[in-house]
Amino acid sequence: MNSTEHYDFDTLVSRENTNSVKWDCIPAGDDSVKDKLLPLWIADMDFVCAAPIVEAMRRRVDRRIFGYSMPYTDEYLEAVTGWFRRRAGWDIDRESVVVAPGIVPALGILLRSLTNEGDGIIIQTPVYYPFGQKIANNGRRVVTSSLINSDGFYAMDFDDLEEKAKDPKSTMMILCNPHNPVGRVWTPEELSAVAEICLKHDVLLVSDDIHCDLVRETSRYTPVGTLNDDERIITCTAASKTFNLAGLQTSNIIMKDKRQRELWRREAQDRCGLYGCNPMGIVATQAAYSEGGPWLDQVNAYISANLEFVGEFVAEHLPKARYWFPEGTYFAWLDLREYGHTAEQLEELMIYRAHVALDEGYIFGEEGQGFERINVACPRSILRDCLERMERALS
Repeated sequence: MNSTEHYDFDTLVSRENTNSVKWDCIPAGDDSVKDKLLPLWIADMDFVCAAPIVEAMRRRVDRRIFGYSMPYTDEYLEAVTGWFRRRAGWDIDRESVVVAPGIVPALGILLRSLTNEGDGIIIQTPVYYPFGQKIANNGRRVVTSSLINSDGFYAMDFDDLEEKAKDPKSTMMILCNPHNPVGRVWTPEELSAVAEICLKHDVLLVSDDIHCDLVRETSRYTPVGTLNDDERIITCTAASKTFNLAGLQTSNIIMKDKRQRELWRREAQDRCGLYGCNPMGIVATQAAYSEGGPWLDQVNAYISANLEFVGEFVAEHLPKARYWFPEGTYFAWLDLREYGHTAEQLEELMIYRAHVALDEGYIFGEEGQGFERINVACPRSILRDCLERMERALS
């Protein structure tokens, strides 16, 4: 495909009857509304993948054998490290790359291999809800340091963070950069302060950077690893959100310490199997990082325009709502507290009156009560339909 060719993101490609979690497996409502729900919830895109990725997967299918696969080839590692070198100025040592079937499974492996049962794990709420689930399910304690919300702009509470980090029972922090759901792309100054606090108190810093490529033109993603090369900093990356490949379950974890990698591999082998990589995920990731840049640039422009559309619609039709234009991700984090509904009432309103399936704010922590997270990585017509349904339900 010519790198200057225009991709069409306005046309909706039907995903029904494709085993799509987003469209076919909506975990909301009952049989009376299931067929009426418009889904803008789970974090994948309703955009077709970049042509080079699809073509690479077709060539792999033509080989007709799909046995156990591992990605540690020069071509794969160069695709991964080259992408971050070009896009973020981050020189990654190839030996530090380990592969997992997703970042959430990777967090489980990291928790089990590098912390002990009962340890405190710090997260900054409201935040991606599987963080807390994974911590609790593995017998660790969730330690929350709430973000400070100033009229929709979120900042870190460094005093509270240090208070939590200096507890000797706190051994790990899971950072979200860019932050899901509030849309902050943390600045180098903020990231340096987090790293300084964690390392001073010997707290492992695990940064989930899965949305790192989905940022606005006015913001810039900074990997923590470019600011501090301490081996106690681990970064989780994946092409899955960037290129809409989540179902292929391939992520790359950047882990500099050799002993940590050995502990990781021992735990990963026990939990995931020694030869557990998806052969199509390997091929797709390599093609995405090698040839997917032009597609991503167009996707980011379309997402930014969608987020601007949300702002315009809210200002005109949802006067009680508060909306801060996100610096990163493809989520609109909409504050509907002024409408006076409880979290439960708001959820029922969205499902049974608006007939939209969104991610309710309360699942990201108590700070998210009264909020809705809207996935705008969809054709504009779908987004407009969603917002109009919400307007009618809230009127």
